Amino acid sequence: MAAPLSAVYNQWTQFTSFPHFMSGVEQVTQIDDTHTHWVISLGGVTREFDATIVVQHPDQRLAWSSTDGTTHSGVVSFETLDDTHTRVTVEMNWQPAGLIEKVGKGLGFDGRQVGADLVRFKSFIENRGSETGAWRGEVPAR
Repeated sequence: MAAPLSAVYNQWTQFTSFPHFMSGVEQVTQIDDTHTHWVISLGGVTREFDATIVVQHPDQRLAWSSTDGTTHSGVVSFETLDDTHTRVTVEMNWQPAGLIEKVGKGLGFDGRQVGADLVRFKSFIENRGSETGAWRGEVPAR
C-alpha cells in the first residue's frame, strides 16, 4: 500500500469503517477498546457475532477471536516496506455453517474475498490520504 505503516495500522483499528471496504460487512459496533459486534451478510445469509481483540501490538499485529455466534478468528500483520509503503497480511480462520458456506469455503471464495477486501482497503486508505482515527493500545497475548 502506498501509505506509511502508522496510517495503515491506525485505519485498521477503526473497525466501524470496515463496511466501506469489506464486502459483506454490514455493520461493526465498537463496544469498548477490545470488543466489537459484527453484522455480516454473505450469499444471502446474515450472521451476527461478537469478537475480542486477543493480541494487539501497534504497527505490528492485531489478532481477534469471536466470542459467540460464528466461529471466527484471525491475525493481521503490518510490515514497513519503506517510509511510504506498507504490506498488510491477513490470516483468517472460520467455521462454515450450512451447505452454501461449506461449498464456498471449499472452492476458495473466502480467500478471494479477503484479497478483494484488501484491495478495497488499499484504495480506501490511499484515496483518503490519512486515517480516520486510531487506537494504539497494547493487548498482550494471554
